[in-house]
Amino acid sequence: QVQLVESGGGLVQAGGSLRLSCAASGSIFRINDMGWYRQAPGNQRELVAVITSGERTNYGGSVKGRFTISRDNAKNTVYLQMNSLKPEDTGVYYCQAKVINYDVVQNIYWGQGTQVTVSS
Repeated sequence: QVQLVESGGGLVQAGGSLRLSCAASGSIFRINDMGWYRQAPGNQRELVAVITSGERTNYGGSVKGRFTISRDNAKNTVYLQMNSLKPEDTGVYYCQAKVINYDVVQNIYWGQGTQVTVSS
């Protein structure tokens, strides 16, 4: 079993910054992609950013140039630095990890979500 624990959400004014963290623990042989998704009320979950094990990154169109994803492989942790936040960035942010377990099978795991609220 693998657990993803997120932290760093909160309330911030428009134009402000937040940094999210997500630490993975448990039965981990290797972690491939790690990413962040978000879901606003009434909307589907959408990709925010993803980073591969080789640190290639991909961003959702609405956050390009404002958000930066990074990872620390030694700590099995992924970060999301969010700058120039807008009210439309409000939502629950979920961490996702594609983990190779010790039985050499890849599984996808999700964190419990952390609320980000941007006030205007």
